[in-house]
Amino acid sequence: MKLCNATLDQLPEGVERPRYDRSHLTPGIVHIGLGNFHRAHQSWYLHRLMQQGLAHDWAIIGAGVRPYDAAMREKLIAQDCMTTLIELDPSGSSVEVVGSMIDYLPIEEGNGALIERMAQPDIRIVALTVTEGGYFIDPATKGFDASHPDIVHDAENMFTPRTAFGAIVAALKLRRDRGVGPFTGQCCDNLQNNGAILRQTVVSLARLSDPELADWIEENCSFPNAMVDCIVPATGEKELKLAAETGIEDLVPVTHENFRQWVIEDDFCAGRPDWDKAGATFSDDVHSYETMKIRILNGGHQVISDPGEILSVAHISECMAHEKIAALFRKVETEEIVPHVHAVPGMTPEDYVALIERRFSNPMIVDTTRRVAFDGSSRHSGFLIPSIREGLAKGTPIEGLALVEASWARMCEGAREDGTEILPNDPFWDLLTETAKRAKDDPSAWLGMTQFYGDLGQEPRFAEAFDKYLRLIWAEGMAAAIDAYVAS
Repeated sequence: MKLCNATLDQLPEGVERPRYDRSHLTPGIVHIGLGNFHRAHQSWYLHRLMQQGLAHDWAIIGAGVRPYDAAMREKLIAQDCMTTLIELDPSGSSVEVVGSMIDYLPIEEGNGALIERMAQPDIRIVALTVTEGGYFIDPATKGFDASHPDIVHDAENMFTPRTAFGAIVAALKLRRDRGVGPFTGQCCDNLQNNGAILRQTVVSLARLSDPELADWIEENCSFPNAMVDCIVPATGEKELKLAAETGIEDLVPVTHENFRQWVIEDDFCAGRPDWDKAGATFSDDVHSYETMKIRILNGGHQVISDPGEILSVAHISECMAHEKIAALFRKVETEEIVPHVHAVPGMTPEDYVALIERRFSNPMIVDTTRRVAFDGSSRHSGFLIPSIREGLAKGTPIEGLALVEASWARMCEGAREDGTEILPNDPFWDLLTETAKRAKDDPSAWLGMTQFYGDLGQEPRFAEAFDKYLRLIWAEGMAAAIDAYVAS
């Protein structure tokens, strides 16, 4: 059965579908970046509110700013912007059609349609999922990178920008000049202080071309911090087959685990949906939740994915079933990450590690090691290096984290231990590969990338452990290096 409005009443029995009249929905949110995570997470929370008869004036309009977004738009428009969500859990699966998105703007050079739509008064939230590395952050200083060619272009061409942030600045200028008022910028990416980072990017870009507009944005717009969590694999042939087996023809179905969490700072300058009525949490202490999640879950993903790539372990659940990788995960998490994480209401760090271990081990979730290892230059900087710095400052163990960094350096050399090629998997892949090859004989070359490590290469305890483990990986292999660490 082709997924579209006309066939909703004919979908197979057992499929949860929108019980609200989609023709009566009106927009309130523009969401930029319509990947799988958004459609399984933020879009689902809004859909669940709509199922309760709420938030029908907050429907989502999708948007993208890169040419490759056009393919996603074409597929979603063909099925009236709905998505089939397939929950995969060892205890049983379920299928649900989500209908909270009602349109997808054209993908065009200059982003004129996106700018004009965000400038309309009915749009009160502009949300983004553009990956951790998409916010133009200088890896060394964590400040705004004003030198990037796309940022230079947007600063000089406000109304024909290349980036989502340039489009946001242009739309806010129109709203100010028309007296429409501000909107909330909502970051939904895995970044610590993600709202503050979005604020930094938007305000800093505006200041390059219009300082008065930058001041207006700073004073009037809000950028709430949030923590988002749900494991959502990429869609491939297996996922398409799963959707077909349900009896639904969906061009872009999404699989996901039986777990979601969304913790949001309640700071919305133009109103918001009552997401808490669908299971989200509004909190004044988002930082503690996001620290727990980013350090333990996202950091844990990097702990296992780089060794997994080196050892040709294709999927995350298989990494957790791998005796040596699983042992590395447990020891690093409990001894080197947990000491720097505080409890949150209802969850201790130790309990959270156990929860993450179960979630990573779910064999129904076919999450590739390659996907999780993607963009290590952003993920190691954001998810692991803070734990290293705290460990050095507090005198707690950091040897396992040094081993993980060494495994990243080994992975970026570009070949697995079985000789197969590791294809480019980072925006800085050429630099990383060239440096990894030099680091084989001179490990200090890797830590010399101060744009990622800052001054950590000058910290003897970390630098010596990194040197030891990288040389051991190259001499005896990844498994031997893990054995040496676990036995220490």
